[in-house]
Amino acid sequence: MIVGEIRRYLRDNSTLRISRSMRDTAYKVLQAKEAYITQNQREPSVDEIASLLNLKREDVVFALDAMIEPVSLYEPIYSESGDTVCVMDQVKDDKNTDDRWLERIALKDAVAHLSPREQKILKMRFFQSKTQMEVSEEIGISQAQVSRLEKNALRQIKKEL
Repeated sequence: MIVGEIRRYLRDNSTLRISRSMRDTAYKVLQAKEAYITQNQREPSVDEIASLLNLKREDVVFALDAMIEPVSLYEPIYSESGDTVCVMDQVKDDKNTDDRWLERIALKDAVAHLSPREQKILKMRFFQSKTQMEVSEEIGISQAQVSRLEKNALRQIKKEL
């Protein structure tokens, strides 16, 4: 009874919640994989497991991924002569850094301070790749006014950043 309570506690208080149906599928996949290895003396492919269990390929992949224990980013994977390499060192992402997130938040905040008209002009110019003439025709003002509003909006954004 104590072992059952400990298992329930660990299951219910895990950092990641995995549905019972996903776990059941994962156990079926693992059993099918073991049976296949025993019978054919080789690892089955995901497609082979899926066909054995009449599941979609994606369901098999999700089920197998659900059974993998999460690893801390600070988990050491190599340590020699005092230099420790952690998981975080191996999965570095230069594109999506904290600095870029902060820049995006600051930019979003600066754009929010613009008038709706200026926001619309910048959206059309930089996200929809429209020319100043196309913007002027759509909004109903001259190209020179679009240019002036765009220039002032960009100046205001730079000031806030």
